[in-house]
Formats: sequence, structure tokens, C-alpha cells
Amino acid sequence: MKHFTIKLLLVVSVFFVAVSCSTAKKASKKEAAAAAKTPAKKPGKNDPKPYNKVITKDAKSDVGLFTVHTLDDKYYYEIPDSLFDREMLMVTRISKTASGLGFGGGKQNEQVLRWEKKGKKVIVRVVSYNVVAADSLPISEAVVNSNFEPVLYTFPIEAFSKDSTSTVIDATPLFEKDVKSLGLPSFRRTPYKITRLESDKSFIENIKSYPRNIEARHVKTYAAGRPPSNSSTGSISIEINNSMILLPDTPMKRRYFDERVGWFTSSQTDYGLEDQKSKSLEFLDRWRLEVKDEDTAAFNRGELVIPKKQIVYYIDRATPVKWRKYIKQGIEDWQIAFEAAGFKEAIIAMDPPTAEEDPEWSPEDARYSVVRYLASPIPNANGPHVSDPRTGEILESDINWYHNVMSLLRGWFFVQTAAINPEAQSPQFKDEVMGRLIRFVSSHEVGHTLGLPHNMGSSVAYPVEKLRDAAFTQKYGTAPSIMDYARFNYVAQPGDEGVALMPDIGTYDKYAISWGYRPIFGKTAEEEKPILNKWIMDHAGDPMYRFGHQQGGDVVDPSSQTEDLGDDAMLASSYGIKNLKRIVPNLIDWTTEAGEDYDDLQEMYGHVISQYNRYMGHVSNNIGGVYENYKAADQPGAVYTAVPKEKQEEAMQFIQDNLFTTQDWLIDKTIFDRIEFTGSVERVRAIQVRSLNNIMSLGKMQRLTEAHTYDSEAYSLPNMMSDLRKGIWSELQTGSKIDTYRRNLQRAHIDRLAQMMTIGNQSGRSSSPYVKITPVNTSQSDIRAVVRAELKYLRSSLRSSRGADTLSRMHIADALERIDAILNPNG
Repeated sequence: MKHFTIKLLLVVSVFFVAVSCSTAKKASKKEAAAAAKTPAKKPGKNDPKPYNKVITKDAKSDVGLFTVHTLDDKYYYEIPDSLFDREMLMVTRISKTASGLGFGGGKQNEQVLRWEKKGKKVIVRVVSYNVVAADSLPISEAVVNSNFEPVLYTFPIEAFSKDSTSTVIDATPLFEKDVKSLGLPSFRRTPYKITRLESDKSFIENIKSYPRNIEARHVKTYAAGRPPSNSSTGSISIEINNSMILLPDTPMKRRYFDERVGWFTSSQTDYGLEDQKSKSLEFLDRWRLEVKDEDTAAFNRGELVIPKKQIVYYIDRATPVKWRKYIKQGIEDWQIAFEAAGFKEAIIAMDPPTAEEDPEWSPEDARYSVVRYLASPIPNANGPHVSDPRTGEILESDINWYHNVMSLLRGWFFVQTAAINPEAQSPQFKDEVMGRLIRFVSSHEVGHTLGLPHNMGSSVAYPVEKLRDAAFTQKYGTAPSIMDYARFNYVAQPGDEGVALMPDIGTYDKYAISWGYRPIFGKTAEEEKPILNKWIMDHAGDPMYRFGHQQGGDVVDPSSQTEDLGDDAMLASSYGIKNLKRIVPNLIDWTTEAGEDYDDLQEMYGHVISQYNRYMGHVSNNIGGVYENYKAADQPGAVYTAVPKEKQEEAMQFIQDNLFTTQDWLIDKTIFDRIEFTGSVERVRAIQVRSLNNIMSLGKMQRLTEAHTYDSEAYSLPNMMSDLRKGIWSELQTGSKIDTYRRNLQRAHIDRLAQMMTIGNQSGRSSSPYVKITPVNTSQSDIRAVVRAELKYLRSSLRSSRGADTLSRMHIADALERIDAILNPNG
């Protein structure tokens, strides 16, 4: 019975299944027939299209980070799914520019981008690493909510690849439209009164794709009310290059910054720390130099090892052949510094493959760092780099080498060494001499690309007299760091045979590279800090290891200046002036050739004036100066110390003797008769006024007041102003004739006093770490009271002076009228 029941159930079950299937098939046929009668839904305007309808057989495809398809005037990006949500660094640079508008290679903007798919669109977001917190911490949610990532651009999806693993968009508008962060930034637009992009005059030059980057070049033309050149067009045209570089999969370990060792840095504000305030973390920009696993034991034994990946610089194919070896030498000069960090052959220079060897090789490929040789009249070179904002890892660097840097080198080397160096006593240097100068500049610029900024506090480490010592300078160069602007040895005098004329990779450079690059195994970035501090403390107080920040505008620290040498500006400058006095009488012989004009004479006389001006600046910045020596909290002594009174008084006397007193050696009529029909008197006036205004700057006057407030024995503002007045107007005491140059200087002194009576307040804020501004409230400080007293002292002296000749008497009478107008502006 049970068996029969089961069989019956099975038959019934099969019956119902069969009926069900039959019914389903009939329903399916009916639905299919109904569907056939219903028209198919047309794709929407913004719906993706079939791949071959977008990327046709006429498209030219460039495979790389994204595949870039070019079709007519459009550029399509085919983005692999694997690269969505990955972060990429976009660097915007000027590649070609108009006269007066920046320079080729100048970086305009840098930002991290993330490409995301959202529905039927691809969006590009700007990612900020300025503010962070670890994902595991509750505060990370607040950080995300307060740092919403802005959308840079949106693109409709044009198509999907045949295997659906990549997405196609039309990238053309990103570079054709006025996307400000990819074009000329606001700070560039404002001075030239740029109002809009002129689309009909803007276009894409090309977009190229490489394995880790995409390079887009586009010409932007902007309507401008005040263009720096070609004003008749009413516009500015520049070529912009946008480099988009894929950031590394595995971030490099950071190394935290210490201001006692100079370094280019990246920074973040980390809200995830235990500090009771938001804290900025600053870390080094540096190459990823790592020890191979198999070399770890050897490295720990103190043996030099070749890093996993060397730093390689290629020399641009456009570089003249005769200069290539010198640029290479400048690059590889840094090997000795990396040896101090435990690496050998860490940095090497190579020729690029020829077009026949590798037609795909390009200096724009982010896998290659290149010294780019540019046919430009700009007398300069610079060494920018691109770094990962998450860690500071330098990803690539292109050194811009402008052809006309040689004219700058020729001028410096001539004016600073010709008095003792026959190799510099001609309008054209031998190739070997110019090559050595090129090597020097190459090495300096490479230092920047390794992470080192200028160290202007380096050259003060050497006593001035040691710069005349052949043995010392051959061993140590002219400064402990090639990153200083310690150009050429202007201190050395005739008879100092064998003295070195320029710096090399020095003690500080080796120390800084070791401090920044030597691996510390098994430690986090935070755990490294005590070790790094010890490395600094091992050399604390030794001037050979000192870092001094570059200063712009008002120079506060006279021991950290550009273009200076030695520990005593007055002594070094006196030697420098002696050499200029030897050069000027020989200028015509050393700069002219039969059948040629006097262009070289005019150029080199200009270099003499510039060098003389530098000496005056080096000296005058001691007045109101404050030394800055970076220290950690566990180091004794002050960070900021006023320049001693005696040194400031010596500087004032030097300026009176070597600038404000008429310098007949500088006024050579035989030179003037060959280079200009007028201007020599004005030139001397300008030199004197420059230093006068520097001494009487608001910052210096306020710092003198502050120093005397804390120390009654310090050089005071009334002391300085009295010394200045007595020197400038010394003829009033002696009754001697006042010559043309002195009359001009004295009027400039009155003019500056007048400015001090009405000049506004000075804010102490600066957006640049290179610029220090002393805050001054002029109406409530001592400055106007002291200036008013000076005007009255001077008026009294003028009234009692008769003048030695007609012009002197006229000048005195005029000076009295001027002072009366200042003190009694309403009559």
C-alpha cells in the first residue's frame, strides 16, 4: 500500500510539472510576441554608446596609464577599472611663456586627484592631504565631514570597453575650458587684469600617455587688460603642461623634519594625535633609497651598498655635446655625500637612448628624471621636483637648464676672481673653464632635487683669512655647503697662489644627506626622532654643520646672507673692494677685442657695480641685525641674539668710508666715455640711496629700539641715527666743499627722514617662510620722535654752516627749506 501511494504521488507530481512547463512555454511565446510588437527603448542622449561607435578605426591610440585615443580634435581617456579610486598627483607647469610672464618650467599648481565612477558619469575630485586622522579613530569621521573633497570636473561616460573592464570619457573639455587649477592661477591673473579665456584662441597641443603618467600640453589665451608684453593684442598666450602621475601603491616611510637641518618638506595637520591641539606634521621630501634585503647585513657592518633603486638623471638630447660631461660630473659629485649615508653609486648620470634605440623614450615620461636644456635668454637654472604629498617621496625631477646661465656664470666669475685669476681676464672663457663653472651649477641644482634648500648660513663658518689659505680652501672649498650662494672666492688676493675659487660638496652637504637618507631599520617615523636628534646633537655648536635660512626682503640675520663669504662681512668686503679696484682700471683691456663694440665692457662694468652693491648689503645688514641659530628645547642658549654694538658701529663706519664718501675709483670717465652718454652720476646716487634706505628701514629701526629696551648697552636707534647724520653731513663740521655725489646723498637723507614722518604701520605677517617682517606701529613707536629730533639737529647744523663754494651754499639753503617744509608742513 505504501509503495502504491508513493508511485501515484510521483505520477501526479510529474504530471503537474509537465503541465506547468507547457503552460510556461505558452506564456513565454506570448510575452515574446508582445515584446516583438513593442518598439525597443532608444538609448538616452547621455547613455553610453557601443565602444566601436565612439572609438572608431580612425582613432589613434596611445597606451599608457590611461589609453588616450585621438580622433579629429577630440581626446578620449579609456580608464581601466583598476585605476578608479586611485590617487594621482597633477602638476601644472608653464612650458612656454610670453616675455615678462614667469619662465618655462615654472610650477603653478599641484594637487591630488581621484577618478571615480558615479552612475552614468565619471567625476574627478580634488583630494586634500593637509588634514588627516587615522581611519580607526572616531575623529576620522569629523575630519572627513569637514574636508569634503570638491569636484573638479564631471564627464558623461561615452562607452565601455568590449570586455567591460574600462570606461571611455571625452577628456577634451578638461583642457579646452578654463579650469583654473589646470591653467593660469589667480595670483598670475590679477597683475595682468585677466578677465576671461578666449576659447577661439585656445587649443590642445597634444596628450601623451606613459606607464605611470599622462602629459597634456595646451595653449591658453586670456583676455588681459595689462599684458606684460605684446600689449597691442590685449591678451596673454601661454603653453601649459599638466603632468598627472600615479602615486605609489605602497607609501614610503616618512622622516620627520627638524629645522636645524635644512630640507624641502611636505606637511599635514593630524587630528588623530594625543596632543591637546591640532598639530602639523612636517616631513622630508626625499627619494626612496632602500637597502636590498640581501645587503642588510653588509650595510649594518658599515659596508657601502648600492640601493634597490638608484637615482638616475638623464641628460637632455638637446644639450650641446661639449657641456654634457660637466653636467654629468655635477650630478655624480653627490655620490660622496650618499656614501656618508651608507650608499655607493646612489646617484648616476646617463645619456638617454637615441631615437633609433628607443623611439618611445621621452623626457616627459615620469619614470625618467632629466636635465632639460632650454634655448632661452633666461640667465638661470632651477631644480624642481615632484613628491608624494602623503609621504614626501620624490617621484621625479626635471632640472631646467637655460642656455644663458653661462652669461651669468661669466659675469660672476669675472668680477669675483679676475683680479687674481688670468683665466677670467677675457670676454670669452676657455671651454674647460666654463665647463668647471657648469659643473658647479649642475651640482648645486641637483642638491635641490635631492631635497636640500639653500643654506645661506653655511659660509659664515670659515674665518675670512682662511679663504686666502690654499691648503685650507683646497680641502674645504669656499663654504661647507654647495647649497649656499658662496659663489667664487672674492676674498683671495694677488699672491694667494693655489687658493680654491669655488665650493664643492662640503661637510654640511654630506651631513645633511646622511641625516635625511641613512636608513634606520625597525623603527617607525616617530621612533626615529630621538636617533635623528642625536645625530644633530653630535655636531651642535659647530658652525660647519649649521643651517641658515634664505632671507627675502629685510635681512634680519646678517650671518645668513646670499653671495657672502666668511665670518666677518667688513673684512671680507674690504678684500672684495680691493679686488674691484684692481679690475676697474683693466676693464677695457680685459673686455674688448679689435673690431668689436663695447657691449662686454658695459656688461662687466655692470657686474662690478652689482658686486659692489652686494658688499654694501652684506655690511649694512649688520645694523639692526639679529643672529638666528636654531635650537631644540634641550639645548642651552638663545635662538635669537642681537648683533653686538661694536660690530654694528664698525659696519656703520665701513659704509661711511667705503660708500658714502665719494669713491673716485668707481668713477672712471674712460669707461663712461665708451658705454654711455649720461648716467654715471645717477648710478652712484642709486647705489648710495639703496644702502641708505636699507639702514633706515622700519624693521632695522624697530629692532634697534627693542634691543636697547632689553639691554641699555646695546646700539640704540638715536646712536645709529646720530652716527649716520654725522657721517653723511661731515662737511658741515669741516666747512669743506660738498661735491655732486655728496649733495645727492644728503638730499636722499632728508627725503628718507621725510618719509619716516608720514610712513604707515608695518604688519609683521608674511605668507612666505623666507620673509621675516618686523611689526612696527610708526605713530606710536620711538621712530618719529627720533626722526624729528634728527631733523632739528640737522637744521641747527645747516644754519651755522657757510658753505665752501656757490653750489655748496645753494645746497645748504635748499636743505634748510626742505627741512622747514617737513617740520612745518602747513607753513
